[in-house]
Amino acid sequence: MPTFGIVVGGGPAPGINGVISAATIAARRSGARVVGCIQGFEWLMQGDIEHVIDLDENSVNRIHELGGSILKTSRANPTKDPANLDRVVDSLARLGVDHLISIGGDDTCFSARAVADAAGDQLKVAHVPKTIDNDLPLPPGVPTFGFESARATAGGVLCTLLEDARTSGRWFIVTMMGRNAGHLALGAAHSAGATLAVVAEEYGGRKIRLEELSRRIEGTILRSTAEGRPHGVIVLAEGLGESIDENDLAEVPDLPRDEHGHLRLAEFPLGRLVRARVQAALEEHQIKATIVCKDVGYECRCVAPCAYDQEYTRELGAGAVSTLLGGIGHVMITRQSGRIITIPFDELIDPKTGKTAVRMLDTETEAYATALRLQTRLNPVDLANEQLQASLTKASALELDALKMRFA
Repeated sequence: MPTFGIVVGGGPAPGINGVISAATIAARRSGARVVGCIQGFEWLMQGDIEHVIDLDENSVNRIHELGGSILKTSRANPTKDPANLDRVVDSLARLGVDHLISIGGDDTCFSARAVADAAGDQLKVAHVPKTIDNDLPLPPGVPTFGFESARATAGGVLCTLLEDARTSGRWFIVTMMGRNAGHLALGAAHSAGATLAVVAEEYGGRKIRLEELSRRIEGTILRSTAEGRPHGVIVLAEGLGESIDENDLAEVPDLPRDEHGHLRLAEFPLGRLVRARVQAALEEHQIKATIVCKDVGYECRCVAPCAYDQEYTRELGAGAVSTLLGGIGHVMITRQSGRIITIPFDELIDPKTGKTAVRMLDTETEAYATALRLQTRLNPVDLANEQLQASLTKASALELDALKMRFA
């Protein structure tokens, strides 16, 4: 009897249970046994095979409607220690698992690949790409599951904040979750009609100073105020924290890192650091503004999946089972144009880092250009507009020449 193991790694994302449910149903109906591993690789790394549950149709019935993960999740990384990797392979063998479905983001994908390589012919592995960050190397236009549900939730939060800003006459600086890429930040901001969204990708991979980022926000607040809208919501992609110049990072000593060596950006006070600089700049303009900082991300990870992600994850889960039973392993499962398409693990690796490639936001697309065009930004060319010049100098205590130099 074939035995499927299912592991979930990384942060939660809407739709995890949909993959678990569909994979379990498809495998059981094919005559296979299904074992769910609690908390990803964590217990398997310790050689513990007690923290597992046998899954059948009754145990997964209707769970595709639920957020979270019935198998929980963890960021345990078996690749850091060869002994841990060996224990994972041995634990799976003792459980009788010969087909493994991993559900997770880039780090979990990398771990799944390492397990597959270590196990050799005794184990076939299929990875199902999950992340609200939408940053796995899928083809353009193909989202990771969970992204659309998270974007809808984040967009709803921004819409509410925009109304609060208009009603109370204040500004919000929202730091939006997204470890590397700005997909969620820009996607939610664009759909909600946020005043400004800043992502790391617009700086082309270079390091930036907090002063430069603050100046962008200052210009937006000045222009919006000059145009009669002294309120709004500004969205900053969390991944900007990775782009901040090391000299500015010195202001935040002892930044913690996760099991995979990444900065814990959720603990980096990006919004507060920027707000202090923006408020000081606004005093020079003699503009009084209340600025509130808010982090958005955890609110999106365990919401119930939208209809799109419910359907999407059921297809991915069933597709993973049919792929493995068909003798194909060491692949990532994708859905493209209504078909399940596999991508070999070797094609997912970034040769520069040796790890799973990250799909950054494409700033060359028309969609990106449209998003920027609909935001409120103050660019150097705008200061040549006579009508805007008059509005800006009326809103600011600074002279036009000072404004031109400031925003050049």
